[in-house]
Amino acid sequence: MAAGKREARDLVNGPIASSLLLFAIPTLASNVLQSLNGSINAIWVGRFLGAQALAATANANITMFLMFSIVFGFGMASTVVIAQAAGRGDMDAARRSFGSATGFCTILGIVVAAAGWAFSPAMLRLLGTPVEAFDMALVYLRVIFIAMPATLISVMMMMGLRGAGDARTPLIFMFVSVIIDLVLNPLFILGLGPIPAMGIGGSAAATAVAGIVSLLGLVVYVYVKDLPLRLRGRELGYLVPAPDQLRILLGKGLPMGLQMIVMSAVGLMIIGLVNREGFIVTAAYGAAQQIWTYLQMPAMAMGAAVSAMAAQNIGANRWDRIGRITAYGLGYLLLITGAMIGIILLFHAPLLSLFLGDNRAAIDAAWNMQLLATWSFLLFGSTMILFGVMRANGVVVRPLIILVITLFGVRLGFYYFAYPYLGADALWLSFPVSSGSSFLIAGITYLLGGWRKAKLLVPVHEEECRESVNAESEPAGRFAPAG
Repeated sequence: MAAGKREARDLVNGPIASSLLLFAIPTLASNVLQSLNGSINAIWVGRFLGAQALAATANANITMFLMFSIVFGFGMASTVVIAQAAGRGDMDAARRSFGSATGFCTILGIVVAAAGWAFSPAMLRLLGTPVEAFDMALVYLRVIFIAMPATLISVMMMMGLRGAGDARTPLIFMFVSVIIDLVLNPLFILGLGPIPAMGIGGSAAATAVAGIVSLLGLVVYVYVKDLPLRLRGRELGYLVPAPDQLRILLGKGLPMGLQMIVMSAVGLMIIGLVNREGFIVTAAYGAAQQIWTYLQMPAMAMGAAVSAMAAQNIGANRWDRIGRITAYGLGYLLLITGAMIGIILLFHAPLLSLFLGDNRAAIDAAWNMQLLATWSFLLFGSTMILFGVMRANGVVVRPLIILVITLFGVRLGFYYFAYPYLGADALWLSFPVSSGSSFLIAGITYLLGGWRKAKLLVPVHEEECRESVNAESEPAGRFAPAG
């Protein structure tokens, strides 16, 4: 067995329960690492450079999140195509999709880097960035834009590898990126020896260097280990995006990216409503949000794992396994998120004190929010699992419509209707009301089964199929399940 084959997990023939869990854990760990890295970097900036610098990074990060939302959509579209191709044993089609997605993100990254550098001032003014933080935000944002091509390529490659059943390699290089970033951040901010103090630009430069080094390491690793998605010889031509692949990336990727943007837009509106309740409630909500960020991670990780596993099985025409994949995904989600909610509620006082100190009024307000809203993440996570399974067959518009209806219509509608009677509690109760509505509609959509009739795969000609089968018979290139 070639070294590269051990990196991929058998998501088609292996036991569903253990394969799904062991596939999801590295993705969850990657998400946790990324969030911890962001939190620690914010601490460095806040402690060393002050509140203005922290505000600068916050304003710059809003712009970056919008870009990553779109790239996430393209990545998920590519992941599903790769997973379906891998499931049916057609690694040539998987490499074709991987190459097109990587090439497309390279072009996109270069365009975004150039445009971002030129239009950074206009974007920050559009966001209403405070004058005190504007110059620092501009420096930070422009340095981040310089590293944009490497960042987007890295994200796309990691998502593609997960589609092929390899969640371990992305975790390794996420860890590499985080360690480098954590070490270089204070070093570049403050300077040491021949390294000059770069202030806010140093924080962005540290993140940029970490991303570039991690990407280079990932590319070398893919070829050294001969992973299934490596491109050689004529396959390097796949880096030129093919029209049929671009249709899938844009047609399926944009709706998935919009899902992230819809959730973010509603989040921004909620923050505006929270701010009306005064400083104490705003501070309490900030603390609760820090905790809720980690509660969302099992949903995102398990949803991605279920989507990749379901896509491989759909590609292999193993529809008999899809129901069990969904059931195990829901079970693991409820178990993990339920345990986290129990711990958060049991130890709410010390956890909230990390963010709120000894401000008893703010802690009490945050505790009330948690009692009313925290359990809604069970419903949110369950909805993400159902969306992930439907996404595995290329169904992306229906989930987007469900989110728009339940987040804008139900959540905000409930708030405005109930606020005269419940006050601020209407905000916190709007979370389970909208999450419950999303889960109910998603469940009905899933059970009706119309999503099973969708078609995502790029048509493969018979001659291409024969060539692919012959190519896959070579030991160095064959996609084989892990033992």
